[in-house]
Amino acid sequence: MGTAMTDTLKLAIRLARRELRGGLRGFWIFLGCLVLGITAIAGVGSLSSAMLTGISDDGRALLGGDIDIRRIHTPATDEQRAWFRDNAERVSRTVELRGMARRPGGNGAGDGARQTLVELKAVDRAYPLFGTTVTKPEQPLAQGLARRDGAWGALVDSTLARRLDLAPGDRLNIGDVTYRVRGELLREPDRAAQAFTLGPRVLVARGSLEATGLVQPGSLVYYHYRLDLPGDTDTGAFRKRLEAAFPDAGWRVNDLSNAAPGITRFVERVTLFMTLVGLTALLVGGVGIANAVRAYLDGKIPTIATFKCVGAPARLVFLTYLAQVMALAALGIAAGLVLGAALPLVAGPILAGYLNFDIAVGVYPGALAVAALFGVLTTLAFALWPLARAQGIPAAALFRDVVAHRASRPPAWALGAIAASGGALAGLAVVNADQRLFALGFVGGAVGALLAFRLAAAGVVEVAKRVPRARRPALRLAVANLHRPGAPTGSVVMSLGLGLTVLVAIALIEGNLSRQVTEQMPEDAPSYFFIDIQKDQRDPFVQMLGGMDGVRDVSTVPMLRGRITRVNGTPVGELDIPEDVQWIFDGDRGITWARDVPSNSRVVNGQWWDPQHDGQQLVSIDRQLGAAMGLEPGESLTINLLGRNIRAEIANWREVNWEGLGINFVMVFSPGVVSEAPQSYLATAKTPPEREADLESRVAERFPNISAIRVRDVLDRVSGLLANIAMAVRATASITLLAGTLVLAGAVAAGHRRRIYDAVVLKVLGATRRNVTNAFLLEYGLLGLVTALVAAVVGSAAAWVVMTKVMDGEFVLLPGAVALTAVLATAVTLAFGYVGTDRALRQKAAPLLRNE
Repeated sequence: MGTAMTDTLKLAIRLARRELRGGLRGFWIFLGCLVLGITAIAGVGSLSSAMLTGISDDGRALLGGDIDIRRIHTPATDEQRAWFRDNAERVSRTVELRGMARRPGGNGAGDGARQTLVELKAVDRAYPLFGTTVTKPEQPLAQGLARRDGAWGALVDSTLARRLDLAPGDRLNIGDVTYRVRGELLREPDRAAQAFTLGPRVLVARGSLEATGLVQPGSLVYYHYRLDLPGDTDTGAFRKRLEAAFPDAGWRVNDLSNAAPGITRFVERVTLFMTLVGLTALLVGGVGIANAVRAYLDGKIPTIATFKCVGAPARLVFLTYLAQVMALAALGIAAGLVLGAALPLVAGPILAGYLNFDIAVGVYPGALAVAALFGVLTTLAFALWPLARAQGIPAAALFRDVVAHRASRPPAWALGAIAASGGALAGLAVVNADQRLFALGFVGGAVGALLAFRLAAAGVVEVAKRVPRARRPALRLAVANLHRPGAPTGSVVMSLGLGLTVLVAIALIEGNLSRQVTEQMPEDAPSYFFIDIQKDQRDPFVQMLGGMDGVRDVSTVPMLRGRITRVNGTPVGELDIPEDVQWIFDGDRGITWARDVPSNSRVVNGQWWDPQHDGQQLVSIDRQLGAAMGLEPGESLTINLLGRNIRAEIANWREVNWEGLGINFVMVFSPGVVSEAPQSYLATAKTPPEREADLESRVAERFPNISAIRVRDVLDRVSGLLANIAMAVRATASITLLAGTLVLAGAVAAGHRRRIYDAVVLKVLGATRRNVTNAFLLEYGLLGLVTALVAAVVGSAAAWVVMTKVMDGEFVLLPGAVALTAVLATAVTLAFGYVGTDRALRQKAAPLLRNE
């Protein structure tokens, strides 16, 4: 038995090699679908590996040292700094905060264009411990920031230089200090990529910071202490010693194991998303693979029938064409792997400038192997059905198949092999993902979507069978072609529809988000937020704004920063925190205290405290936090505030109206320990747009330490960020649409032989070229329109679920996006249908009829 099987396999390979000498005709769509999906998966995997390797290689530079210790509001004590020096070879201290930067020379009203909010970073002489700072013009960092000719130096972000028209030698006021611009700051080694910032960077010397007057009790200031540890130091043991020495310090400590957590999470999530998009394209392309194999085998019907008539067993037929398919699949997979491996070479330099670290360009065999395995499994899962069908039909049926298409079910062994291939494909997608539960959901959703579109295609076929016969012959023929044997209805609706569905959903989600950010900005939203108002400045600030024309509704609240360290006594690190509230536990959060319920919120669970409450510390939390964590009134949170852990009992939940853009916080405390802590004030004010520049200038002139955040600017940046994200997602989703388009082309090619036969018969019966063209174009137009309608319905439903259930927002149907999809689908199907029809009509009738 083994010898017979070996001989059969050798013969099959020899026959397959001979047939492949005829070229790749009929397999270009097959190759295109494979190359597209493999390129996406291999490219994303390689680029992800290159980025994560780059993060690992540049870990010290990205972190700024072996250990980064961050405090908020207050610097480390003398004792703590001495401990740092005693346990590290080198220590660097940096301070980060926000402030208003003004170019002198236009202090009058209306000169708001000459000032802007900036992210200020003050560094010492040891900075940077690792990596290099790149400036324009090139100069030593100490020289660029040093005090010379009576002025401290400053290096400014290129965005700020353009905004304020700054050049080397120009003056720049920040707080009470006038700096001299010494150049542009092109790169900081320890600054990770930030998707959203409130202002451009300005780098100054730490010695100049105190004179600015920006650092006040309660000001939002971040102090970083970067440590270069001795070479044999175990960072885990070091962190334990640090915690034992200062158990209640309240700082956040990072080491090389998590040097750039934001970038790492970003890379992992983008990798997961892009890999799944590539897999979606591969799955959609799988339909194209099946179509291509079926079309190729349709062209080989006489050859297969001849094989069977001369005694070739079904196994030999199957193995012969399986060998051909797998050989061509190897070619497509190899091409996709080459293109995917080259992606880091192209994208690496671009991303390195944006992400602020070097991409480790190279060949990553693991990522390529995974992509190749995806390709092999996809090919088997989708090619086995037409291959098994061809080897299972009797020779006589093969000869008649062109005129009497016979639907057949593959044998049980083939169905088992298809199921095994599909299961392995799903298992690989889950095992290869960092977030396996999400990947499992994707697999379930992909299977559900494919089944849904298959059922939709079946529904279209059934409706086409039952609609009344049209009077116009062309329309009657077009409708009949939707349900005739071998019609491409199923493959087109399933593949092209899936890609269009993704685009509809993305367009609707983007449109609704943009609408909420820009078009639905509340009419009573504040014009400005003002931060870092000191306690002794509060009354003069309110009085000044109250005396200005057009300024109204000035509101102030105390503001501090604190971090949740325990929930009901359990450390946060030991909790299983839902992803939608994880951000509340990541680092410090803004908090406040109040005697009365904030005006833009209402209590929905529990009771508010008495305005004169002076007992145990209480806290009111946002309803979303309480519901997600299951925290009921009477339970407790522990907050680290200025290095001190404060336990507070949960008094109630609040329903917060965040859309109003007023002042509110996730946590509001009762009067008590929190109200006695050093704090600054946050304020809002409303003014007409034409008075905004005057308001900003007056505040900056009288209170240099107060930073003004213009709400409209923030919304514009959010809108721009959403637009960029949507563009990237649309571009990514277009891979799926491109795969669907290839499948459409494959469906047209698969039915080409039957289309030629139909055209010849119609012409012999007296139909003109115009009659046949109109009938075929009506068929493809109906097919495109039906596909668009199905995609519009499914895509709108998906967008509604995301907006209302995931994002907890409002959904409005945007007809423009849906209509554009309908036009796009109809145009694409008509274009491919016309090409196929034109080719069919060029065939001469006599040769075909003589052959038949």
